[in-house]
Amino acid sequence: MEARMTRTPARSIRGVNAAAVTARRPGDPGIDLAATFELIDFLSASGVQAIALLGTTGEFLHFDLRERTRLVELAVKRSRVPVVAAVGHSTLDGALLLGREAACAGASALVVMPPYFFRYQQDDIKEFYLRFAAGIKGAAPVFLYNIPFFTSEISPETAVELLATGLFAGIKDSSGCWETFLRLRAAREEKPFTLLVGNDVIFARARAAGADGVISGVAGALPELMVALDRAIVAGDAPQRERLDARLQEFISWVDRLPAPIGVREAAALRGLKVGPPAVPPGPEGQRLLAAFRDWFKEWLPEVQKECKDA
Repeated sequence: MEARMTRTPARSIRGVNAAAVTARRPGDPGIDLAATFELIDFLSASGVQAIALLGTTGEFLHFDLRERTRLVELAVKRSRVPVVAAVGHSTLDGALLLGREAACAGASALVVMPPYFFRYQQDDIKEFYLRFAAGIKGAAPVFLYNIPFFTSEISPETAVELLATGLFAGIKDSSGCWETFLRLRAAREEKPFTLLVGNDVIFARARAAGADGVISGVAGALPELMVALDRAIVAGDAPQRERLDARLQEFISWVDRLPAPIGVREAAALRGLKVGPPAVPPGPEGQRLLAAFRDWFKEWLPEVQKECKDA
């Protein structure tokens, strides 16, 4: 099967791109496709530039290869904005299978983390990415995905070396490390690529300093906040940027107290989206925090929505 020829160029994966949660049915470990389509409709209408599926916020590791390929295929048909497919796997062969299927389905880009669970050295990571690029054969733009919280880190030196090959469209850096961002930004001056933030904590600062955009977990539940914040940054409206970034940090301070991505899932559910239960139910302290979060969010959201409309 040949990859579709019509897709959004990698250079268009900019601005605010929402990392979507993946809906689940109670008592069923599989994907709730109908509920996920409602979420895709919500995000498509929100002003985001693209929707990223099955990344960390999408809890990809809970779902088998068949479910993941099917979701991307159907989402590309459903979405009114480009779909970015995360194709992380514990093996090269698994990542390649997911990548090829996503490219054939018409995904606008592939986002690939280093193989997860086991820790790998930088030489292993370089070899993995070079073989992945060779196996994909240009069927879709490929983004490196650095997320050291959950798998082996792509060091700045390794990232720069890989990006200099021209085989990769760019990088989603979720490290949240300002020094790493600066190193990547400097490398982009020598060899152009798309530099995306993957950690919402530093988004406003990095975007103002030249990041091309963000793949945002927060945007999966609060797209209007991230879109309004991005608009303020691009317009050079410093007071509005500071106000909206303060709102973003308020939200992050809450969700960081809960296991990822329970807080984002709960926020989406409180907005009427049928995301289903968390994969692992929280214990008594987590339940207490969730109840407090719900009370806080219900009061906080209308104020933020008004501020975003006024932005």
